[in-house]
Amino acid sequence: FEAPSRAGQILAALGHHGAATHPGACDMARLTAHDPSYLAFLRDCWSDWTAAGFTGEAHPTAMPLPNGIPARCPDHIEGRIGYFAASGESAIMRHTWPAILASAASAQAAADRVTAGARAAFALCRPPGHHAMHARFGGYCYLNNAAIAVECLRGAGAARVAVLDIDFHHGNGTQDIFYHRGDVLFASIHGTPAQAYPFFVGHAEETGAGDGAGTNLNLPLPPGTDFAGWSAALATAITRIRDWGTDALVISLGVDTCEDDPQSFFRIAAEDFRRIGARIAALRLPSVFVMEGGYGGGDLGGHVARVLGGFEDA
Repeated sequence: FEAPSRAGQILAALGHHGAATHPGACDMARLTAHDPSYLAFLRDCWSDWTAAGFTGEAHPTAMPLPNGIPARCPDHIEGRIGYFAASGESAIMRHTWPAILASAASAQAAADRVTAGARAAFALCRPPGHHAMHARFGGYCYLNNAAIAVECLRGAGAARVAVLDIDFHHGNGTQDIFYHRGDVLFASIHGTPAQAYPFFVGHAEETGAGDGAGTNLNLPLPPGTDFAGWSAALATAITRIRDWGTDALVISLGVDTCEDDPQSFFRIAAEDFRRIGARIAALRLPSVFVMEGGYGGGDLGGHVARVLGGFEDA
C-alpha cells in the first residue's frame, strides 16, 4: 500500500496550493523525539543486515514478548530488528535510511516555515510517521514526522503544541512519545482498535499519565461511521484544542478515512475533505500539516488538495 506513487499523486494534485520546495538536509540534532540508540539502529540496519549475509528486505522475525521480563537488545542484527519493531509489515532496505531522513527533513522545513511567520505549511512526508514510537518502527513508519514538527515548534518558542491526528488509524507512535508530557496535547480520531490497526492502543480511556494526565484524547469510531459521526468527533477534538490554550497545531493528515480507501471502514466522501480543512482553519492557529496515510481509491491527491483548499479558503 505505501508505494512511491502516493507522493507523486499528491504532488501532482496540489497545483496552486503553493510552490513545491526541497526541504534540504535533515537536522539530526532536532530528532529529539527518538532515542539515540534507535536512530543508530535505523542508520546501520541495512549495512549490518547485508554484512551478516542476508539478502532481500530486512523484516523482524522475532519480537519481545509482553511477559514481564525486560527485553535486552541483542547483538545480532536479526534480533535487533525485532527489538526495535512494533509490527512486522515494514521493511528496511538499502534506501530506507535516506528516505526517512528526507521525510523528517520535510517536517522540519514545514515547521520552520510556520515559525518564520507562514500561516500554514504542508510537509509531503513519505514514508509517513505517526506509528513510529520513541524507539520502535511499524505501520510503514520509521521516524515520527508529526512529533519532529512538534519539537521544532517547541524549540522555537511555542509553549503548548497540539497534534490533531485525522488519519484512519490511531497514531500510536505519537501517543507513545507524548503520553507522559504536559506540554503537548494529542487528539486522535480513528477506527476502533477492536477492528483496525494498531489494534492494541487507541481506546478512549487512554488519557495520558504523569505530567501528561489529561493531555491524550482518543476518539475511536466504529465501522460504517459517516461524515456526521466523524464530524462530531472532530468538534470534540477542536474544542479540546481550543480550550487547552494551544499556541501551534500539527495535523497528522491521513486521507485514508475516505470511503474508497482500501484500508478504511469509514464513509467519508470526497467533498467532505474541504469541510474538514475549513473546520481546522477555524482554530486560527499556526498550523503544520504532515502527510500520513491514504492508500488508494480514485483520488488520493485530490483528497489532500481539498483539505488544504478548505483550510486556505476559510
